[in-house]
Amino acid sequence: MNRRQFLIGAIGAGLVTTFLLKPSDSGASYSPYFKELNDELMENGPYKPSMVVDLDRMNRNIQHLLQGLSPDLHYRIVAKSLPSPELLGHIMKEAETNRLMVFHQPFLSHIAEKFPKSDVLLGKPMPIKSAEIFYSSFSNSSGFDPSRQLQWLIDDRERLVQYRELARELEIKMRVSIEIDIGLHRGGLQSPDELAPLLDIILANPDRLELGGFMGYDPHVVKLPKIVKSAEQAYAESQQIYQGFLDLVKIQYPQIDIAELCLNGAGSPTIALHKKETVINDMSAGSCLVKPVDFDIDTLQEFLPASYIATPVLKKADSMTIPSLESLKGVLNWWDPNTRQSFFIYGGKWMAKYESPVGLQESGLYGTSTNQQLVTGSGKIDLDVDDHVFLRPNQSEFVFLQFGDLLTVKDQKIVGRWPILKQ
Repeated sequence: MNRRQFLIGAIGAGLVTTFLLKPSDSGASYSPYFKELNDELMENGPYKPSMVVDLDRMNRNIQHLLQGLSPDLHYRIVAKSLPSPELLGHIMKEAETNRLMVFHQPFLSHIAEKFPKSDVLLGKPMPIKSAEIFYSSFSNSSGFDPSRQLQWLIDDRERLVQYRELARELEIKMRVSIEIDIGLHRGGLQSPDELAPLLDIILANPDRLELGGFMGYDPHVVKLPKIVKSAEQAYAESQQIYQGFLDLVKIQYPQIDIAELCLNGAGSPTIALHKKETVINDMSAGSCLVKPVDFDIDTLQEFLPASYIATPVLKKADSMTIPSLESLKGVLNWWDPNTRQSFFIYGGKWMAKYESPVGLQESGLYGTSTNQQLVTGSGKIDLDVDDHVFLRPNQSEFVFLQFGDLLTVKDQKIVGRWPILKQ
């Protein structure tokens, strides 16, 4: 091969590589669902970034969660994933449960007032000062009785002693559940051998402490690489560990009636596994009901996304222009057809994925903004000023709190504006 042939071959290969790497046009207009939702928001929306919750889809998710659930397995709603009193009340009614799991002291105080008949389990061990703040601000005017309806979570002997001393100081009785590590390794008792000292303290102080039960969280079982361990194997091992703690209670503390205890576990990623066979009697889940992006996993395939960020388009341009790189506009737009339209949206930089219209993307060259985010799209996207861009949140527990009142919709029509929990 001579030099001329080599150069022609190299140029040809380079051109082929260039066109193979060149982005394809991924744009599309609204689907019928988002077209109807956009029409409703343009007519009745607040014209600011809003969190939209589709009650039709969420109700379907609730029924799917309850389908096939054993009568012995009670459903507990995770409040941090659904942080709105009206949203929680709606789910409690639809799911016919009064059980809530709470992770935040201000939420706990609000829930004790708002839901006086609720049964509350703390989802994480709280600093003793947080417990003090709760009791100092608590008023039993609603009828909520913490000594019967609230379980504090204990993860070691030192924390249990702190709670015992607070109960003595306030002359109250505190129900406590014990966190056990069933494979996640995020805290809790590592071995049944660590359990006896805690049970001894609880049983020695019946006027101040009462054992509510146990809590073992297991989302790791569906997140391990399959090459390391299958979900079924990891789940079986987590169940064996949980059962080991219960066996110790049966053998060494026959005076404790395990059937009367709250044996909490699961979480959205593993609810499908616990429906088949489980040692727990109290199953927690929340995120699956609105299904943010992080919960697009195999065990939740039957659940529908039910929450979206909706934000108006403020400005529109025919193409993307980068400051100080104006001369490259034509090249950039040729290279990536998904930059042939530019839109500045109201707000931005959320933990979320662009959902509709399909093909919208942020520009790595232009940068991000929490005030007016630039997004680009192809010429196929039919989007104008005052239309809405829709995003799916990556998670619900933090993102829901960024927008004020939730917009609830049925049949793509706004039916409510539900405030979030007090922080």
